[in-house]
Amino acid sequence: MTENDLSQLRIDKSGTPNRSFKQKRYILLVLLVGLFIVTGYLYKKGVLTPAAQVQTVSVQKIYPSQTFTILNASGYVVAQRKAAVATKITGRLMYLAVEEGSRIKKGDIIARLENEDALAAKDQALAGLKTAQFLLEQSHAELADATLSYNRNKELVSAGYIAKAEFDSADARYKRARAAAQANQAAVSNSQAALKGAEVTLDYANLRAPFDAVVLTKNADIGDIVTPLGAAANAKAAVVDVADMDSLKVVVDVSESNIEKVFKDQPCEIYLDALPAERFPGKVHMIVPTADRTKASVMVKVAFNVLSPKVLPEMSAKVAFLLREITEAEMQPMTAVPTSVIVHRNNQAVVFRISGDRAVETRVVPGRQMNGMSEILSGLSIGDKVVTAPAEAITEGARVKLAQ
Repeated sequence: MTENDLSQLRIDKSGTPNRSFKQKRYILLVLLVGLFIVTGYLYKKGVLTPAAQVQTVSVQKIYPSQTFTILNASGYVVAQRKAAVATKITGRLMYLAVEEGSRIKKGDIIARLENEDALAAKDQALAGLKTAQFLLEQSHAELADATLSYNRNKELVSAGYIAKAEFDSADARYKRARAAAQANQAAVSNSQAALKGAEVTLDYANLRAPFDAVVLTKNADIGDIVTPLGAAANAKAAVVDVADMDSLKVVVDVSESNIEKVFKDQPCEIYLDALPAERFPGKVHMIVPTADRTKASVMVKVAFNVLSPKVLPEMSAKVAFLLREITEAEMQPMTAVPTSVIVHRNNQAVVFRISGDRAVETRVVPGRQMNGMSEILSGLSIGDKVVTAPAEAITEGARVKLAQ
């Protein structure tokens, strides 16, 4: 019974191989189509294409004058008229009316030294002058009386009414009175000179501004001993240092090999490290007629066309020597790139801006062109990196790598 049951067992193989093969072929076909789609997408995105090596340049803010600059030099702002205000006498500083930055006018009293001794000398000279003037008045009165007596006796002796000896006595008195008046007049003049000297000595205690200026440094304070030479221990010489701010000029060193490019009244543009956003027009004021053998250079002084209160002495400065004058329109900076980075695609001006490792096609609006530079009115920002002279192979989204 068992053997008969086993002999009747059968495996049904009908239809199985065909269905399995069809399913596998369908799945393979789907995978191939998906692979083609993904490959095409990745190729389009540039993932599967090799990165193109490109040169780049940064978008810059430039001034138009940079395109017609023939020479640059560095130097400092220097006041051409400055002074160390000191005293002619030694004394203790009792009064100080200024500090750093104070503006002063010519003749203003900046400081005052102790002056009691000078005041006493002036009072003494004034008293001496008054005494001399009183004596002069007395001698004038005596001379007037002696003159009357002399004239009267002269008439009387001529008429024979008095003796010759009496007239001689009147004559001698008249001459003494006249001499005394002259002596007292000289004494008054001497006393006046002595008073003038005392007043001058007294004024030495006052330190006055030599010209309209600004105080740069304050070297002494109230209570300090001030002496003309500053040789004494703990003594000060100059009380303040002042400078005429209207005399500010930029002093630069130009190498001997380039000095022929510089000439008097040549237009220049001045820019200061302290004020990087501003440019100041100027011109060559003077080429100093001597060279510095240690630096092989010649000093050139450049004047500001219009001085700004922002400009201060000893500021670091750079000077661009120009081929021509700057126009009003050229005073403003512009966003610019080399002209070679701009190409035309579909009749539009575009550049390829670097974003990560991709070249992004960016539409721009170009403006003025100056010596190989083009102004960018819109489309880019300062600091953006763009491809220099992009080839036709560079397209939107292309992978790029920066050349070393």
